[in-house]
This record gives sequence, C-alpha cells and structure tokens, in this order.
Amino acid sequence: MKVLLHACCGPCASACIPRLSAGGCDVTILFANSNIDSAEEFERRRAAAERLASHDRVAFAAVPYDHADWLEKVAKGFEGEPEKGRRCERCFRYSLAKAAEYAAEHGLDAFTTSLTVSPHKVSAMVFAAGDAVAASRGGAAFLHEDFKKKDGFMLSVRRAAELGLYRQSYCGCEFSRKGAEA
Repeated sequence: MKVLLHACCGPCASACIPRLSAGGCDVTILFANSNIDSAEEFERRRAAAERLASHDRVAFAAVPYDHADWLEKVAKGFEGEPEKGRRCERCFRYSLAKAAEYAAEHGLDAFTTSLTVSPHKVSAMVFAAGDAVAASRGGAAFLHEDFKKKDGFMLSVRRAAELGLYRQSYCGCEFSRKGAEA
C-alpha cells in the first residue's frame, strides 16, 4: 500500500516510518506545516524531515510555506483557544487537507500523520480531523495510526538524537510557543 505520511517534523516522523514500512507500506513523507510561526523555523523543520527521508530512503515532498493563509483560515477568531482546543482541531484539518490533496493527486492509497507521536496531541482529535478530511475529499483513506503506542514517542526521541535531527520545543505556531515559554 502506498501511504503518505504527513510529517509535523523529522523527529516525530522518525518513529512512524519504521512502523509503516514494517507493515509493508511504501511511504512518502509530506511536510505541510504552514502553522509554523516563522519561515526560518519552517525551514529548520523541513530540512530535518528531508534528512530523515533521505536516511530512511523514502520519498519526500513539501508544500510551500504560507503562514498568512494559515492565520486567516485557522487561527483567526481562535487566537485565545488553549492548546488541545478548537484552534488545534482546525489546524489538524488544515494540514491533513493538504495531505489528502497531495495523496489524491499522486495516486497514493492512504494518508496518516506523525502528529499522534506527541504525548501533547490527542489522537482521537487527530483521527476525527483525518476522517472528516477524507470523507469530504474522497480518494485516499485516512489511516488511524496512534504512533504514541509501542513506545513511539521514546523511539522518536532516540532516533532523532541518533540521526542528529533538529528537535524543537513547541508545536510550531506562535500560540503554542507562548504556552511552551510560560
């Protein structure tokens, strides 16, 4: 099965590729993260994800950075939401819609996301966003992969260190940065 892995970052994706590959999947990484608060941070994370793809010998693609679009379509009116709130749900849908679109355009069977590696993300919320996107777009199915399970987060920490991948301390948007700095 050809699977698109939406990668929130290289470290998180580092736990997903081995699991998907062991399950017989042909993996393509898609870096689609306009939620990231600066072009510099976006580029650091994109480079780490691309480095991981090269190391793990999987295809890599990136959606151009457009934080202004993300602010307008996702954050506007939801700036005061707490982490794990409605802004995050909207953000998951935004990024996963980019993944679904890419999967459909490139003939991939399914898409999933590395977002579920993080202990800071509610997998059920991610799954609901993925299901909603898949239902509204047709084409590729959304795979419910809870990459936190089977020590996924610890594997991501270990592999990121082994591979020397840039590891950030916040989700990516300016709103999560404020929470990380508090």
